[in-house]
Amino acid sequence: MKLSHKFVKNIPDTLENGVVYVSMDYSTAIHKCCCGCGNEIVTPLSPTDWKLSFDGETISLYPSIGNWSLPCQSHYWITDNEVEWASRWTKRQIERGRIEEEQDKEKYYGKKKRRSIFGFFKK
Repeated sequence: MKLSHKFVKNIPDTLENGVVYVSMDYSTAIHKCCCGCGNEIVTPLSPTDWKLSFDGETISLYPSIGNWSLPCQSHYWITDNEVEWASRWTKRQIERGRIEEEQDKEKYYGKKKRRSIFGFFKK
């Protein structure tokens, strides 16, 4: 499945099928689920969430998009504006993935909290 992308300041009220809207101002990419269920999929762009790459023509999002909280539970990658379907995850894989995401956030933001100008002066 081929997607297109639009860089926007604000996310529109109505999303078109097959379009990934990217707001750099809000560090967010949003699109309708690629399975066709119509749900809006929000992918926050941050050091602990999704990464966006743009090569001048296409976008890619990393990691994969797993819609585990939706009835469809679709799972796919968006690479060079193409949808690459991934395998479904078991409940155990989903739980493990959520725990790892939480640990990654704690590790990243914990490090950021420890960084302080006052640490420079300590010996």
